[in-house]
Amino acid sequence: MASAESAPSPPANLRRIVAASLIGTTIEWYDFFLYGSAAALVFNKLFFPDSDPLVGTLLSFLTYAVGFAARPLGALVFGHYGDRIGRKKLLVLSLLMMGGATFAIGLLPTHATVGAAAPVLLTALRLVQGFALGGEWGGAVLLVSEHGDARRRGFWASWPQTGAPAGQLLATGVLSALTALLSDDAFVSWGWRIPFLLSGVLVIVGLWIRLSVDESPVFQQALAQAEARKADRTAEAEKLPIVSVLRHHWRDVLIAMGARMAENISYYVITAFILVYATTSAGVSKQTALNAVLIASAVHFAVIPAWGALSDRVGRRPVYLLGAVGVGLWMFPFFSLIDTGGFGNLILAVTVGLVLHGAMYAPQAAFFSEMFATRMRYSGASIGAQFASVAAGAPAPLIATALLSDYGSSTPIALYVIAAAVLTVLAVGVAKETRHRDLAEVEPAVDAEPAPAPAADARTV
Repeated sequence: MASAESAPSPPANLRRIVAASLIGTTIEWYDFFLYGSAAALVFNKLFFPDSDPLVGTLLSFLTYAVGFAARPLGALVFGHYGDRIGRKKLLVLSLLMMGGATFAIGLLPTHATVGAAAPVLLTALRLVQGFALGGEWGGAVLLVSEHGDARRRGFWASWPQTGAPAGQLLATGVLSALTALLSDDAFVSWGWRIPFLLSGVLVIVGLWIRLSVDESPVFQQALAQAEARKADRTAEAEKLPIVSVLRHHWRDVLIAMGARMAENISYYVITAFILVYATTSAGVSKQTALNAVLIASAVHFAVIPAWGALSDRVGRRPVYLLGAVGVGLWMFPFFSLIDTGGFGNLILAVTVGLVLHGAMYAPQAAFFSEMFATRMRYSGASIGAQFASVAAGAPAPLIATALLSDYGSSTPIALYVIAAAVLTVLAVGVAKETRHRDLAEVEPAVDAEPAPAPAADARTV
């Protein structure tokens, strides 16, 4: 059988796969980031009105963090079934769950209407969002990675990653327009619901596109081989994907988790916490802070494919390390520029931060995909990425807000991000370069009947 990688998808088909993944991830991230922005701007007033303003913001960010807590569970469930029955079916389900939860948030009664039940309902819907996103990322990047060829995998697989800044751009843009058009009272009263209700329309569009694509040929090949082994009565039954991941790729899972630390923490400090810091410590208006994130997100979207293409030329590790080191070095200038209160300096601070973040985020899709074998790739990539988010992205705005409350200074926050950058440099530093690996090279008889020992230098994908 010819390797699926030796006959990559035609460009037109590949572009359709990329478009389906990008539009789906954009909608999912729109939903997720919309919640984060609303948590910083209005949820403290609507769902925690009896608290001190900064304490209310902390409680609001706590419900934001709850979504991250559900992401590992989503990674386990979606990863298991994605490795068993295919990537496409699970991506459709994740989109429906995320969009439905976001639409429901737009209909929620507030604390003024139902009291303590309001934050409980908000938290429950946030859990659904996190569960769905935990399964979305792995499937979206794998669908693209497994359709293309190794020579340009970093570039093509980076396009689903642009769904994050595109979703951020869309969410921030809608909020920015509403805050500009509506009075503060109108926005807090009913205007905040509009972006959440718009998610229902976006999901319909995303489903129409996502249902039109084909299943990954690499997965289909691996599934056929698994079925052949199953038909062989002398072969041992195939183990659960999670068992195979922990047996064969536990080191890669740890590397992926470490690689996520600086990428995840820096992103949420730069895009979510900045809405708190700029408005409370630097005296910047809510509208100005949103506009700065909006402009920087557009630049972020543009540079991610460029970083992905560079990783095809020089490797995943050098580009990733450049981003980790750069983000760590930028933190003190980042806060110093914001402290000036100037709009130009605010744009510069956020834009440079997100460009450096992109150097980690762009090669991440191909890098993590290339670490794992096909029949455990969805599980392995999702577990490595989403379990790290619990320790990284989930508490990042919460920790940053608490540090600001306790110390009244940005220095501890900068040191927090720098510490995360050091962890990422160490993790990526011990990883092996993956850019030449063939994703169609499925391990022979993984977790099946014992096979002859491979050569000492053999490395499975």
